[in-house]
Amino acid sequence: MMSTFIIAFVFISIAVIGMAIGVLAGRPAIKGSCGGLNQIGLGGDCGGGCSSEDKEVCEAKKAMQTEGKQD
Repeated sequence: MMSTFIIAFVFISIAVIGMAIGVLAGRPAIKGSCGGLNQIGLGGDCGGGCSSEDKEVCEAKKAMQTEGKQD
């Protein structure tokens, strides 16, 4: 049982260290996709690294949601 914990801990540690080295080497940090939870209707602001097309789609969805709430 303890060996399973140690193996899992080592594996996760290697993954975290690998990601840290990648960021230090100049790669961009890991970030979520455009919209995130907004895609399933739970919120989001369409901020971040979205393309202009994605932002237009998001703004159109927001406008449609606002119109639906006003009825």
